[in-house]
Amino acid sequence: MATRKIVHIDMDAFYASVEQRDDPQLRGKPVIVAWRGNRSVVCAASYEARKFGVRSAMPAVRAERLCPSAIFLPPDFTRYRAVSHQVREIFKRHSDLIEPLSLGEASLDVSENKTGVSTATQVARTIREQIR
Repeated sequence: MATRKIVHIDMDAFYASVEQRDDPQLRGKPVIVAWRGNRSVVCAASYEARKFGVRSAMPAVRAERLCPSAIFLPPDFTRYRAVSHQVREIFKRHSDLIEPLSLGEASLDVSENKTGVSTATQVARTIREQIR
């Protein structure tokens, strides 16, 4: 029985990364995707915001205390779904066996990938570069 080659792609900070991609002025700055307010939670935090301890699913008021200089942006799920669809099209270049887990996360079986790349690690690197 052949060993299966599985690649797990988790686009950490996906929503914040989309925001930074679309607005170059946000790059390098702490971005938090969340509504402000006592009942809101963080949907995503850029790597710059994470340095202050901000994490997904934490209360937005706590995130604001941890990182007072953060730029808060309301989520735009329509745009995130569109970007996720573009990313899945990249996945489809490599495999038809895709298990989506969220807008920014999926597992792919690349045992018999479409590009003929020999290792799962190299497939993952190629996908990462194509997404970038």
